[in-house]
Amino acid sequence: MTRTTEARGWALLEAVPDPEIPVLSVVDLGIVRAVEESDDGRSVQVTLTPTYSGCPATEVIMRDVRTALQASYDTVDVRTQLSPAWTTDWLSDKGRERLHGFGIAPPSGRTTLPLIDAGGPASCPRCGSSKVEELAGFGSTPCKALWRCTTCREPFDYMKVH
Repeated sequence: MTRTTEARGWALLEAVPDPEIPVLSVVDLGIVRAVEESDDGRSVQVTLTPTYSGCPATEVIMRDVRTALQASYDTVDVRTQLSPAWTTDWLSDKGRERLHGFGIAPPSGRTTLPLIDAGGPASCPRCGSSKVEELAGFGSTPCKALWRCTTCREPFDYMKVH
């Protein structure tokens, strides 16, 4: 018999950083779909949805989640669920703020955009100017694009809407 916990497991996962964007926890990123703890509190099952099915960080994230939980549970089961697919809509508000503070423009808009249109940043995360231009459709990771502010001339990543 299991019950969904809103306390210990979630709190532990808040401290697990995304390996590609370490200012975000896996909870901020929205990839933790469920945390179920046994009635006796000795085992936990976590369900993760990666940002995309080919994400190279998935195995590292699963390992880090397992490691963080093993200190508090005797048995830890980490599962992957691909459907429904992750969307930037699942980023927490705190996560969006942290992205901005880290110099990455958070996704603007919601996933109602056509898949071909990844949107664009509302403003430069460094100076706040709305005068920005896309340099490349892919940035430091496939889920980001490379943009530049035409006011301060600084390049920055933009997390694409998907």
